[in-house]
Amino acid sequence: MGTPCHFALFELQPGFTLDLEQLATRYRELARSVHPDRFADASEREQRLALEQSASLNEAYQTLKSPPKRARYLLAMNGREMPLEVTVHDPEFLMQQMQWREELEDLHDSADMAGIAEFKRRLKVAQNELNDSFAACWDDAAQREQAERLMRRMQFLDKLTYEVRQLEERLDD
Repeated sequence: MGTPCHFALFELQPGFTLDLEQLATRYRELARSVHPDRFADASEREQRLALEQSASLNEAYQTLKSPPKRARYLLAMNGREMPLEVTVHDPEFLMQQMQWREELEDLHDSADMAGIAEFKRRLKVAQNELNDSFAACWDDAAQREQAERLMRRMQFLDKLTYEVRQLEERLDD
């Protein structure tokens, strides 16, 4: 973990459930105060410090605004640094992944925009359910394995949602 904690940068208590509008507002306030352009006439050391603070702030914001990244960060804060790639022992979810991938492939082949919209809606529901489940168990040491499993599921759905957006953009062209 870098110093300071991402939550501390925004004067927030570490937790999974955040007010994203409040986070964005606070980010804009802080970004203005450390923007490197404000230090154009400052010493080289002050300019470098402003650049480092700006980069740290951007990294913290990108982490906290994304539920899967925020989940991974919280788990790491509690002493469980996890590799990005790991063999997942979650057969039920692996089957679900295969079904979603097949469905996405079919939507790609058919260029069915209404079907894609419905698929996105179902993914959003699944993401919200995972977020709620993770929020309920992330800080309970007895449920650590479940929290990690949920975080990995969140990462997959985040990636799949990105792929759906890419498909929409290709079909819109």
